Amino acid sequence: MLSEKYDSRKVFMMSVPIFIELLLQMLVGNVDQIMLSQFSQNSVAAIGNGNQIMNLIIIVLNMTSVGITIMISQYIGAKDEHKVSEVCNVSLAIMGFFSVALTVVLFLFYKPVFQLLSIPEKIFNEAASYLLIVGSFILVQGLYLTFSAILRSYALMKQVMTISVVMNVLNIIGNAMLINGYFFFPRLGIVGAAISTNFSKLIGLVLVFMLFRFRGYAELKLSYLKPFPVETCKKLLYISLPSGAEALSYNLSQTIIMKFINMMGTAVIATKVYCSMMANVAYIYSMAIAQATQIIIGYLVGAGRLNEVGRKVWNCVFISIAVSVGLTGIIYFNSDLIFGIFTNDPQILALAKQIVFVEFALEVGRSVNIAMTRTLVATYDVNVPVIAGVLSAWGIAVGVGYLLGVQWGWGLVGIWIAMAADELIRAGVFILRFISGVWRQKVSRALPQTAESK
Repeated sequence: MLSEKYDSRKVFMMSVPIFIELLLQMLVGNVDQIMLSQFSQNSVAAIGNGNQIMNLIIIVLNMTSVGITIMISQYIGAKDEHKVSEVCNVSLAIMGFFSVALTVVLFLFYKPVFQLLSIPEKIFNEAASYLLIVGSFILVQGLYLTFSAILRSYALMKQVMTISVVMNVLNIIGNAMLINGYFFFPRLGIVGAAISTNFSKLIGLVLVFMLFRFRGYAELKLSYLKPFPVETCKKLLYISLPSGAEALSYNLSQTIIMKFINMMGTAVIATKVYCSMMANVAYIYSMAIAQATQIIIGYLVGAGRLNEVGRKVWNCVFISIAVSVGLTGIIYFNSDLIFGIFTNDPQILALAKQIVFVEFALEVGRSVNIAMTRTLVATYDVNVPVIAGVLSAWGIAVGVGYLLGVQWGWGLVGIWIAMAADELIRAGVFILRFISGVWRQKVSRALPQTAESK
């Protein structure tokens, strides 16, 4: 069983491989855009729109995996190995069902969604080809995320990170061969990028499954599902569904924002794609340390050590802000050099620098939101993150974004300002909620054995 000492050094050591893993996961999708930028700017715009839809799906799967990590880490903290195995089996069943359902929905409704997005006709077919090929492997993605969540619960971050490295190397090699037609392969362009992405994800699934079986922390048996553990399923869905709904709502709002951006031309679309890639790099360490902290909080909650939660959370917030703002500064002061890797279009380079300037404010809010949301969810206080997230995303990011970006003619800069305001407002709400201490009551009701630690 894991050590009971959860100091700052342990959190940092856990966060580093998670950071590298998340960075590499991001690259599995973004490396397609990077490598296609040398092939066609239209292909970059097509993948940007295709990934916008895939992000909606992956975010639902990701939030389910967050629920898995929270529950398993709590039972590890409580030293209940039977419950750990039960959660693993229930998680695989639920994730499999969600993945298949989402695949069916994608194939049935991708055309109406593309029309809603106002995707330019010249990139419509490319975007559809990429989306359908990558979307056919949603089940593979879902199972990969499930096993990765289980392994992270046992602090096997380095091993999961290594698998991500293998996936990215395979994706890059596959892209080189299939996009450009190297060796004896045909020149497939965007279709080749999609095939390469799927192959790398399949290999990743095989590797995480082998690691899970080799470590043998939990059992995979149908007996854990007979009779079906309804209470475990309810608890997992109680954590996952509201968080998934909020994340889905947020990404739907981002999809509508993408519709606004699609009205502004291919150059602006490409700028948005490149800036989003850089923004992901800037905030991804916040995601990493928040995930590590969430796992530690799970151990503490399971062990009834609630008084130690607050210090972990504030450490996470301060470190996240420092790192995200620092990385944004590096990108801003070297923007022409960095964005020049993808394009030499002076219009894109100038606009990108303006966007990164706004990104400073956005990253402060987002760093707080990531840490606070994961903390509140891990302590069963899931309603406020959902309600605040939905209202702010649609009211501020979409509503004010349309006003500034489209009606007032501020373009992409106006939309980015609205997204920054959305993040900052939610950050204030979440801080006040955490300080109120309501989460302690939520934990005591969900896990009565922790009540004495209040």
